Amino acid sequence: MGIPKKPDPAKLIIGLIFQPEYLDPAVKELQKHFGPVSLESEIIPFDTTSYYEPEMGKGLKRRWIAFKNLIEQDKIVEIKLKTNEIERLWMDGGRKVNIDPGYVTESKLVLATTKNYSHRIYLRDGIYAEVTLIYRKKEGFVPLQWTYPDYTTEVALNFFNRVREELKRDLREYRARSLGLD
Repeated sequence: MGIPKKPDPAKLIIGLIFQPEYLDPAVKELQKHFGPVSLESEIIPFDTTSYYEPEMGKGLKRRWIAFKNLIEQDKIVEIKLKTNEIERLWMDGGRKVNIDPGYVTESKLVLATTKNYSHRIYLRDGIYAEVTLIYRKKEGFVPLQWTYPDYTTEVALNFFNRVREELKRDLREYRARSLGLD
């Protein structure tokens, strides 16, 4: 019989799809709730699908950010509910920014979503979780059959590998503090 134990904390990441003028206000609002940003990906065109164009318009951009503070993995539900509220700040006939939170552990990237599907696990309060990328020792993060195309880009994979490296440093400090070694 296994003994349940609390998992290590994770690194909060947020994927943003946006009209360019909404990036800075969205990031500032996110920092109010989740603390300082520690890493940012480069900004790339969001052109792997036109899914959001009817609501958000053309010329959308994509960026991922990671936060300095570690989170407990089970807090992703509250975080997703909060990011949904933040999206509504700029709604005017449709969203101007799409905010998708998730977290990175040493072995995976998990995204939170309100949409059910066969590969998603229900958490609570209308929120599901999806393992989007898995980490392999010799390859770094790799996509799965359902991974969104923009998460398979070189920019995304490089970013999430950098986040994982930062997480590993943060976890060493976290464990040292837990043992009173700092």
